[in-house]
Amino acid sequence: MKIEFADARPTGDYALVLPSADGNRPGAASLSDLDKIEATLRRQRFEGEAGSAAEAFTDDGGTARRVLFVGIGSNSAGEAAEKLGGTAVSRLLKSGEKHAVIDVTGMGFDADAAARIALAASLRSWRYDRYHTKTKDKQKPTLETVTIVGGGADADERWTSRWQAVSLGVAFARTLVTEPPNIVYPESFVDLCRPLSELGIEIEVLDGAQMTELGMGALLGVAQGSVRDPRMLVMHWNGGADGGAPTAFVGKGVTFDTGGISIKPAQGMEAMKWDMAGAGGVAGAMLALASRKAKANVIGICGLVENMPSGTAQRPSDVVTSMSGQTVEVINTDAEGRLVLADAITFVQRTYKPATIVDFATLTGAILISLGHEFAGLFTPDDELADRLMAAAATSGDKLWRMPLGESFDRLIDSPIADMKNVGPREGGSITAAQFIKRFVDDGVKWAHVDMAGKAWSEKPSDTYDKGATGFGVRLIDSFVADHLER
Repeated sequence: MKIEFADARPTGDYALVLPSADGNRPGAASLSDLDKIEATLRRQRFEGEAGSAAEAFTDDGGTARRVLFVGIGSNSAGEAAEKLGGTAVSRLLKSGEKHAVIDVTGMGFDADAAARIALAASLRSWRYDRYHTKTKDKQKPTLETVTIVGGGADADERWTSRWQAVSLGVAFARTLVTEPPNIVYPESFVDLCRPLSELGIEIEVLDGAQMTELGMGALLGVAQGSVRDPRMLVMHWNGGADGGAPTAFVGKGVTFDTGGISIKPAQGMEAMKWDMAGAGGVAGAMLALASRKAKANVIGICGLVENMPSGTAQRPSDVVTSMSGQTVEVINTDAEGRLVLADAITFVQRTYKPATIVDFATLTGAILISLGHEFAGLFTPDDELADRLMAAAATSGDKLWRMPLGESFDRLIDSPIADMKNVGPREGGSITAAQFIKRFVDDGVKWAHVDMAGKAWSEKPSDTYDKGATGFGVRLIDSFVADHLER
């Protein structure tokens, strides 16, 4: 979809979108039949609540024009902007309208807020129709252009220099997560990421044989039941000071998760194509950071495997030796993501010496019991890192809720025959999973774990996404980098 900015409303055929904040609608003053329109809004019980919308039609110089009023409530400028852009597109995307003009004149929106209208409009318009062959006309998108009026002279520059890259990164992450597992598997995930090198990202790839030489027994144990060879994808963005310690973002990339020998129920297993959403979010964030030339040294690591049951699959009670040298008794082969992350984290520490590691993973069903689909769980022993990630979550919309860690939880994963087991009891399952990962973090390295199992995929739409892949993690990483790594 094309995004434009203008100082004044254009001529011609378009749908006019006007924000409404607590009854304040300055853009409506120019409408010729304002009294009738206000009556129409009252009939629809429209009061301007955030995310609400109402429609009217007006005679605009002989043109029958659709006018869409969107409530932005009393939110901050950034939140209001995203409510406005996303709601407008959700209502008009398949409406028959080809052009929408969003006029924020008189609403006090600065250039950044106007650009975030564009961001939300772009994010909300994303669809993946690659496999649709018989879409009915009324189900096809018609909206081609969004013009934002009244955001100031710098709005276009702010969009192109800051937020357009984020939109591209989220779209890439959603594409990776949405594709079926016969299309996206470890090797093809890497192939889809190789074009990122054109943006200046350095890409390295380890195959199964190389990981065997490095002793990645935990990750390889997960992969051994599949005919798909695993991969470790490493993406470097060197935009900061020479020699500066990088920040590493590590993504769980289980491209399909049957549960292995501890096989999942058939009902709902199709959803497990998105068990690589942590890796998808990391890859999308790397695209965003490189596209906007972020002034930071960042490494993205994706541990990519497929977890399948077969005659070669890992068995419950197997003991594997991780790259760190620590041994793990595998009690449940469906607790595989933490095994992948263990070796990925050891690898990035030994190879690149990062100052900070943040991992992203659709790790546990237990986090859904705790937080539903409203928040991802944040686990870290570092208060400063927690504060920075929580602040990034607040500004990005990728919401986090901090969860506890502690020695009493750590003891629950002690094994009688190995250094640890890969699951604890049912209670506190997301916490014991985080404690497992923590055992592989070196002293002196700041570390946080994001359990995003409830946020990778949505069964209901929001301001910035429709049903399906959300692209969670891209905006969180981008905001964290912008606020705390770029100086």
